[in-house]
Amino acid sequence: MNLAVVGAVFAVIFVGELPDKTMVASLVMSTRGRPLAVWLGAAPAFVVHVVIATTLGTVVFHLLPPRTVDAVVALIFLAGAGLALHEAIRERRRNADPEPRPVPPSRPGRTAATSFGVIFAAEWGDLTQLLTANLAVHYHAPLSVATGAILALWAVAAIAVTGGRWLSRVIDPFLIRVVTAVLLGGFGIYTAVAALS
Repeated sequence: MNLAVVGAVFAVIFVGELPDKTMVASLVMSTRGRPLAVWLGAAPAFVVHVVIATTLGTVVFHLLPPRTVDAVVALIFLAGAGLALHEAIRERRRNADPEPRPVPPSRPGRTAATSFGVIFAAEWGDLTQLLTANLAVHYHAPLSVATGAILALWAVAAIAVTGGRWLSRVIDPFLIRVVTAVLLGGFGIYTAVAALS
C-alpha cells in the first residue's frame, strides 16, 4: 500500500464530498435517527461504491493503450472540474430551498438500513465515484486509492452526522466546489500534457 497515494486520494475525495448531496442526506437522517446508526448504514454503502469504482475503472482502463488511458483520464478530470464548477454556480444561485424531509425516528437497525439505501442510491454516477475510478487508473494502485477514498467518505459522513449543521455555517459550499474544480482542472491539464508527451 502506498501511503502517499492514500493521502492524496483522501484529500481530493474529502474536498469533493464535503458539499455533496450524500453529506446533506446523512445530516438530515441524523436529525431524526441516531447519528451512529446513520453512519453505520452509510459506511458500507460507500465501501460498495468504492469497490465498484476501483475494480471496474481499473479493468476498463487496462484494456486501452496507455496514451488513450491518459487522454480519457484527462477528460474525466476536466469533466469533473466542469461538474464541480456547475454545482458551485448552482449552489450560489440556489436561494432558500426547503430542506429535505427528515427521516422519522426509528430503531437503530431501521435507521442504518435506510441510511444504506439512501447513500447507495445517491452515490451512483456521483462525482466522487467517478473520481475514485479515475484516480485508481491514474495511480495504478487500486488498493491505495480505495483505502484513501473510503477513509475520506467515512470522515465526511462522520462530520455530517456529528456536526454538519455547524460546518455548513462555517464553510461556504460554493467555495468548496470552486476549490474542487480548480484541483480537478489541474489534474486534468497535467494528465492531458502527459498524454500528449
